Amino acid sequence: MRKSFGLLIALATTALPAMAQNSGLERLSRPDQVQSWKAVGRVDLAGEGYCTGTLIAADLVLTAAHCLFDSRGKPVDPAKITFRAGFADGASIAESGVARAVAHDEYTAGTTGTSNARQVQRDVALLQLAQPISTALAPPFAVSSPGKGDEVSVVSYARGRSEALSWQRACTVLGRQQGLIAVDCDVTFGASGAPVFDRSYGRAQIVSIISGGGSDGSRDFALGMELPKLVTDLKAQLRAGRGVVEAQGAPATAAIATPKMPGSAGKRIAVGQGGTGTRAGGARFIKAPSN
Repeated sequence: MRKSFGLLIALATTALPAMAQNSGLERLSRPDQVQSWKAVGRVDLAGEGYCTGTLIAADLVLTAAHCLFDSRGKPVDPAKITFRAGFADGASIAESGVARAVAHDEYTAGTTGTSNARQVQRDVALLQLAQPISTALAPPFAVSSPGKGDEVSVVSYARGRSEALSWQRACTVLGRQQGLIAVDCDVTFGASGAPVFDRSYGRAQIVSIISGGGSDGSRDFALGMELPKLVTDLKAQLRAGRGVVEAQGAPATAAIATPKMPGSAGKRIAVGQGGTGTRAGGARFIKAPSN
């Protein structure tokens, strides 16, 4: 593996990738397909599109920090956020509203898509659910440091495939530098916060999440960050109440006590429903840093 993707940060451009070059996305819509990834879900932000998030505890969802801010850089009220675990074709394994949300306290809203690599490195947030989702329904994933191998896996929602998870079994780590990780996984709008998995540990572990993407002129790539210290920081912030945004009013939904598998009755959620402007079309994604 190339330890440095050239000058990793310098390679990124201001262009948003339509789709990274690697292929092999698999749509997960049948119960047997979703089974291994039930803790990955869609983070719906009323009027502000959606991102991808993952349970790392019964009541904690890991996602990208920039997903928690509206187009003006103001925090989204957690009461307007819903996490839909294993969402596929109108039904979820379980759903919950959000009671509290916290972005890393070294992240500044509105800066991730500029030339600030430090902000991409800290583009991480936690959602604390209003009601825990049973670990029997959706076993949380562990967070780990990246392995030494070249291969990772990504599970995400994105524009054009917002109604079910897509899994890319294998994509390549292009390089690591300054706490950033570049991969050639297929990501586009909506994949912000999507978990990057290392499957060499046995059960997959989260080693990064997708923040944004760029191009070096010949290929598109996505950027994530190393996670363990950031997640530790976020949990400490939650405990201390530092930078935490509390839900104003009742959360959007309560957790579902019994599983709702794809194919069962379930309300279909229109992406961006109720919103206006460009973000109402669905998804969050950012530009990669340019230096």
